[in-house]
Amino acid sequence: MAMIRVENLHKHFGGFHAVDGATLEVEKGSITGLIGPNGAGKTTLFNVIAGVLPPTSGQVLMEGEDITGLHPHALFSKGLLRTFQVAHEFHTMTVRENLMMVPPGQSGEDLWSAWFHPTRVREEEHRIRARANEVMEFLTIDHIADEKAGQISGGQKKLLELGRTMMTDAKIVFLDEVGAGVNRTLLNTIADAILRLNKEQGYTFVVIEHDMDFIGRICDPVICMAEGKVLAQGTLDEIKANEQVIEAYLGTGLKNKVLKEEGHV
Repeated sequence: MAMIRVENLHKHFGGFHAVDGATLEVEKGSITGLIGPNGAGKTTLFNVIAGVLPPTSGQVLMEGEDITGLHPHALFSKGLLRTFQVAHEFHTMTVRENLMMVPPGQSGEDLWSAWFHPTRVREEEHRIRARANEVMEFLTIDHIADEKAGQISGGQKKLLELGRTMMTDAKIVFLDEVGAGVNRTLLNTIADAILRLNKEQGYTFVVIEHDMDFIGRICDPVICMAEGKVLAQGTLDEIKANEQVIEAYLGTGLKNKVLKEEGHV
């Protein structure tokens, strides 16, 4: 059974069809890449699946359950999480505190428990703190544990966002342009973390990214979108050789020029 199935999904903004009949599947345990030119509808598709935007029509299924239109907090409880192109950290809190904020329903959030069950609150906080320390060590950001999140680099913020998904029981994580503004060294660290989470903890990932080296290293299969539609799905090499994909990226004129130069026309 697919982890996610999207069936004939549409999202319209007035007369603009940002997602226009997209149908696709994300297999459980996969790291699926989602590529396409700017304006292809990738982020809007993420937003509809993750409950940030309601669909105009169509259906989203998670492990066979209809989750169409559910709000992000409901999807969070089901193990579906997404990160954003621009990191959304609590910038005045430390890296460790950002991680410790994630688990829902903490006893310390309830005034009654804080007053009358302080021991339980302290024990729970110790467990969450220990988990946060494990996550930071896993992501190699333990050396910035006590720094304000607003003061760390863009790449470290992306690792922090990935770490926040590890503080709950995530099944599938949608990563939106995780490489944007990230240097190559940190991007490799992010790739290593994604691969380890996939292999060791069974996370399923869907990744929007323009860096084809990054996509080629971690993603199989790769889905290409253009003008709100799914154009092709396959390995990265198959996608690169697909004429519809080439045309979507280059336009008809440049596509014919490239094919001519390569001796295919």
